[in-house]
Amino acid sequence: MLDKNCVFCRIVRGELPSGKVYEDDKMVVFKDLEPKAKVHLLAVPKDHFKLLEEADSERAQTLAHMLLKIPEIAKSNGCKNGYRLIVNQGDDANQTVHHLHIHILGGEKLPE
Repeated sequence: MLDKNCVFCRIVRGELPSGKVYEDDKMVVFKDLEPKAKVHLLAVPKDHFKLLEEADSERAQTLAHMLLKIPEIAKSNGCKNGYRLIVNQGDDANQTVHHLHIHILGGEKLPE
């Protein structure tokens, strides 16, 4: 279920522009507005939930689908020599949008 006030849910619904690079029935991938690398994409499930611990079996299938699609999406968007995935979980990890999402960073040599 989507949250009417969540910025990522609004992107999923097409209410906000997003720089979308990929979409299917389970996820959308778009460019981060404040990139931390040459390539910085956000992979967002279409179902609204905040944390991995909220994943039931259906959400786990969506997450598995996302992880299987990300390599193809990363390569087709300039991450030919590797990329980093980041999933911030909760306030202490600086999760600023409370809709689970996976950062895809690459396109250049990343710092350790």
